[in-house]
Amino acid sequence: MERPAAAPYDPAEHARAETRLTITSPEQMRELGRRLAKLLRAGDLVMLSGELGAGKTTLTRGLGEGLGVRGAVTSPTFVIARVHPSLGDGPPLVHVDAYRLGGGLDEMEDLDLDVSLSDSVIVVEWGEGKVEELTDDRLQLVIHRAVGDTTDEMRQVTLTGLGARWAEAGLETLTA
Repeated sequence: MERPAAAPYDPAEHARAETRLTITSPEQMRELGRRLAKLLRAGDLVMLSGELGAGKTTLTRGLGEGLGVRGAVTSPTFVIARVHPSLGDGPPLVHVDAYRLGGGLDEMEDLDLDVSLSDSVIVVEWGEGKVEELTDDRLQLVIHRAVGDTTDEMRQVTLTGLGARWAEAGLETLTA
């Protein structure tokens, strides 16, 4: 029995770009979203993770401002997903909160994210283990904050671009 020929190895498919930032206020988190929006385009999947109150929605609010979309970006916790159409010629923003969803892409099929992906920027809070199958190219943001009884606004943000799309996307420009 003859084995099928293996596809040639393409290092760009396995590319990984990583940038780390320290954020010290909600306004800085929002500004990070505005700056990140300049790097985004239709077809991008952005996955956000971090503790409750870490700043995921604040960052997404900045993304919405940077993308120039209609409507106030608020947490979609109880509606699961909100679509913010572009006010100009940019892509719409689809903001998803997968916190209340169980597991896997199957449970998210009703959201039609796979249909929206090519035309939109999709931001998914709490999407780990649920939306990775949508695309090999995705941007993962992990926001770490001090937990417990603290008024500390400091956040450590790690941005990891996976796939060929993010290999040369310029994530390092966000640290400037």
